[in-house]
Amino acid sequence: MRPQGKASAKKPVGKTKPESRLALVRRARRINRELAEVYPYAHPELDFRNPFELLVATVLSAQTTDLRVNQTTPALFAKYPTPEDMAAAVPEELEEVIRPTGFFRMKAKSLMGLSAALRDDFGGEVPGRLEDLVTLPGVGRKTAHVVLGNAFGVPGITVDTHFGRLVRRWKWTDQEDPEKVEAEICAIFPKSEWTMLSHRVIFHGRRICHARKPACGACPIAPLCPAYGEGETDPEKARKLLKYEMGGQPGQRLSPPPDYPGTPAPPLGGAGR
Repeated sequence: MRPQGKASAKKPVGKTKPESRLALVRRARRINRELAEVYPYAHPELDFRNPFELLVATVLSAQTTDLRVNQTTPALFAKYPTPEDMAAAVPEELEEVIRPTGFFRMKAKSLMGLSAALRDDFGGEVPGRLEDLVTLPGVGRKTAHVVLGNAFGVPGITVDTHFGRLVRRWKWTDQEDPEKVEAEICAIFPKSEWTMLSHRVIFHGRRICHARKPACGACPIAPLCPAYGEGETDPEKARKLLKYEMGGQPGQRLSPPPDYPGTPAPPLGGAGR
């Protein structure tokens, strides 16, 4: 599957003078529009059926792939479907279930702690406010924005490693601190775009604009990218670098949305990755 977009010229437009603030905003918003055409199906890549499942899955996603989390959570939620169940878990049993996600002792402690807080302080329900979510053990702003944006429809910017890397590569910001990145990007885009912008940028980072070797020659926003040329510029070689549905491979989710164009990921122990 080859990415399509209006900005499909082979080489980006060169810049001969520093970019003004207005020009940066216009370029950034155009990139967002182009990504919306390339990834009209962009979505959170964690499987979930309710806010609690999304919260738990997001905590588990630290230092591992969404795929590994999605392969682990079916058994986890079958055993502990509610905050009350998870708060009352035997720590060693919980650790064993989530072991495939890595750092399982620390994560088990966070999951039991946040579940107890949900049970004791929020009536067993995940709160829909940022200031409440960040009081839960193991929950920071990034996790809170994932839950708010995708379980409650509250706009927010999710600054994960992909998002931070790409917005710096695109010269939208030079900040490294996630909260400062969030603030600067929020100032560029209308609030209504924040959640979907996050999905599109993360999708692009996973599929095309990779950390070590971006597929510049297969990138639909190459003409808008000041970092064009950091990766493979030959179109044929670049297409071989594409991942997930762009490269004809399974995605991260076992249960993707109906409009996802790729192949669902296999369950834990299944064939293929």
